[in-house]
Amino acid sequence: LACGATSGTARAAETVKRTAECQGDWLPATPTSADIMAGKVEFVGLPPVKVGKDVNWRTDPYRNRSWSMVFHSLRWMGRLVADYETTGEKSYLARATEIAKDWVADNPRSGGPKASPYAWQEHPIALRAPALTCLSRHVNESWLSKSLAEHAKMLADPALYEKGHNHGMDQDIALFGIGCRFKNTTWSNLALRRLTMTVKLDIDSQGALREQAPRYAIYVYDRLKLAMERIEECGRKVPGEIRSRWESLEGFISHSTQPNGFMVPIGDGGADVQPSGYAHPKKTVRVFGNGYVYGRTAWGKPESAFYSIRFGPGLKFHGHEDHLGVTYYAQGRDVLVDVGFDSYENTPYRRWTISPEAHNTSAVVGARFRPRTASALSKSSIGQDRQGYRLTDRAYGVPRTRSVLVNHGDDVMAVLDTVPRGSRVSNVWHFARGLSLVSNSGGQVVVKDKSGWKATLVQLSMPSCKPVGGQRVVSGQRNPFQGWVSPTYLDRQAAPAVLSPATEGALLTVVVPGTAAPEVSCSGGRVRLQTSEGQVSFKASGVNLS
Repeated sequence: LACGATSGTARAAETVKRTAECQGDWLPATPTSADIMAGKVEFVGLPPVKVGKDVNWRTDPYRNRSWSMVFHSLRWMGRLVADYETTGEKSYLARATEIAKDWVADNPRSGGPKASPYAWQEHPIALRAPALTCLSRHVNESWLSKSLAEHAKMLADPALYEKGHNHGMDQDIALFGIGCRFKNTTWSNLALRRLTMTVKLDIDSQGALREQAPRYAIYVYDRLKLAMERIEECGRKVPGEIRSRWESLEGFISHSTQPNGFMVPIGDGGADVQPSGYAHPKKTVRVFGNGYVYGRTAWGKPESAFYSIRFGPGLKFHGHEDHLGVTYYAQGRDVLVDVGFDSYENTPYRRWTISPEAHNTSAVVGARFRPRTASALSKSSIGQDRQGYRLTDRAYGVPRTRSVLVNHGDDVMAVLDTVPRGSRVSNVWHFARGLSLVSNSGGQVVVKDKSGWKATLVQLSMPSCKPVGGQRVVSGQRNPFQGWVSPTYLDRQAAPAVLSPATEGALLTVVVPGTAAPEVSCSGGRVRLQTSEGQVSFKASGVNLS
């Protein structure tokens, strides 16, 4: 009987045509078809939820917008249809049809007692339409075709369109799919025109994604790959601008990836994002005009150094208030980090992760921070073993300048923060989780990891070159939040943060990986220090490091 059942399934699979609409990596890994048939759904890494045969579409067990978005996207229903195509299991198609029909009945646009307020928001519409289009390849019923027409109407509505954003791309992919499926060139032509416009707005000519969170470049890269496949499958030509901008994303993704293989967690991006399959560019240092500096000593070596610096347009989309902020990876380890991404929920912790205090940046003491202020990269000097940059803005109403110097080989990062005469400057430095405090005295903070490896942060007042003492090292503080990192979604871990005292004039911070005794000395504006590998010197003059 078992053999007969297997043989029957195999024969049934041979009679089911696989379709482009139902196959591909747009399908979720969880829940599986077996889970869905058992009435369990699991989204965004949260525990499974029992939904039963008659789904309650107002279900919101975690008060989590991401969970609700995936729930109403019906991609999980599409998983059943895709597996029906590959296995011939008719119960999968029957259950997929029940789920979709129930969603349509319970969630009219006019609302109702069973309708969810999230059902007709712009992103769920864009993600749900392809799943319904997939289902339409095997179900020819009026309720489904009418719902797809309603989805197309919403997707075509300019008032709902998210121009220059990954949501807009999803809307265009969905509208093009419906237009191609039903041979409606009005819909497909509109989608193609808008997609070309949105791609040019969201990806600049250098390949940098303008959404201010590099990990979204991976999402956009994958979605545009799908879009181009759908365009060609429909017998249309992919616009050259879409293809060229898509190709340029590869370099941005690679430059945004640290030597350990994980993407630097800038903006709404966790430290657990690991790109794969992207070619390494030839350059080891790259300045992207829309707000990113990336540098490394070499490609393909986990022990090499890496740094990032933020500047550019004011906060938007998935960005944080991280301008003038830096990260630093050296000797195979995270040293200075951004605190990462916790979730999209509007919580006090989420608001803190976006704030300047959650990034390695400076503040003008006593001045009000002005959100969404742009900053400029006003100077750069890029050598093989040493790079220097100067950045400026008026985020606190007065000029704020930061010069950054990175020395490779003998690993050192030096940062000079200056403010106008009469003002005082302070800064904050977030060390990686896994590092713990060893000592804090005389303007030097030493941290170590479990293996005994150490790093030192030194602070000096310039131009006097006198040590600046009085640093506070905070870990796991809740009111206000400080001393945390979020390495993964909905994960918070205590980590040391160094808060400098307020300093008049210029504050020099030097980070020296691999040693607890850098032996710093100054003379005539030249700073000398001993690293674990040799002596390094540089000049600090006015607002410049060289």
